[in-house]
Amino acid sequence: MRHDVDHDAASARVLERCRQLVRPALVEAVGSLHPWTGEMAAYALGWSDMAGTPDPGGSEGKGVRQAFAVLGAEAVGADGAEAVPGAVAVELVHTFSLLHDDIMDGDALRRQRPAVWKAYGTGPAVLAGDALLARAVTTLAEAPGRHAASAVRCLGRTLNILVSGQAQDLRFEHHSWCGPGAVGLDQYRSMAEHKTGALLGCALALGAVLGGAPDRTMNALERAGRHLGLAFQAVDDMLGIWGDPAVTGKPVYADLRRGKKTYPVLAALAGGGRAAHELAAMLDPPRLLDHEAAAQVAALVEELGGRTATRDEARRHLDTARRALRDASLTPSAVQHLDMLFTHVLDRTR
Repeated sequence: MRHDVDHDAASARVLERCRQLVRPALVEAVGSLHPWTGEMAAYALGWSDMAGTPDPGGSEGKGVRQAFAVLGAEAVGADGAEAVPGAVAVELVHTFSLLHDDIMDGDALRRQRPAVWKAYGTGPAVLAGDALLARAVTTLAEAPGRHAASAVRCLGRTLNILVSGQAQDLRFEHHSWCGPGAVGLDQYRSMAEHKTGALLGCALALGAVLGGAPDRTMNALERAGRHLGLAFQAVDDMLGIWGDPAVTGKPVYADLRRGKKTYPVLAALAGGGRAAHELAAMLDPPRLLDHEAAAQVAALVEELGGRTATRDEARRHLDTARRALRDASLTPSAVQHLDMLFTHVLDRTR
């Protein structure tokens, strides 16, 4: 228990150090937006309430992506400050994606508060997301030094991948759970790598690019981030079914009720047998489940080993991410900090 406490405290110190380094530039970037979109951005980032008043109790999230950008630069021997424009860009892109995802998924809560679209309206939330995306690209394009163009190209590739992943995720909701056209585990992994892994990989890659690293090193860091993203998404899928709403800030069984294709359910179905057929019958044809039906599905998924399989999937990708770091020539202290955050991601409860 003591080891876990010490590890969590060390991870929190790394995240806070990176946050303090990035925060002034992030505040400046948000402050450059139109006052209305800036107000919504500040609300989304947990800085203020709906009245625009500073909110000390608001959740800013863990700041993993901005920390990865800073540590990516430090891992290649550069000063973490070199990566600040990249850290700001990925944090703004991440926030933009959450605003739009909540609208598309119909999620009314985000970090235990009304989502931006519920607080301000759908149109304003779309506009705020657009403003954040534009500011992210501009921030990176204006980065000092000779690596800005390469960094913008890296972000541009990632944005296209993100859109592809989100498109897959939305289309999967209309696919049947079994039979022709059903979503397989490999298709799911492709979606998760695009939707979640791409931005984590981009964060590490941007740090390396802005730190002047060669392509080979940058690619190794990006690969590590992508596999960590797959582990992250697997954990997210578990929390979406078995997480505590008081901690996650999301309604219980939200993904199950909407028919969202997640790893635990797909893994449970893949096992075959009578219980898997029973599960498929409960899920097909796709429809909105009530709370009781969703609870029955969750229990059967766990009985079929879906929860255990998802945990194993997360660990496999975490191990692959760590190997990618070991195979590159990186600064040991930064690698140690990255490794701590990798474990932190796997063991998170929200």
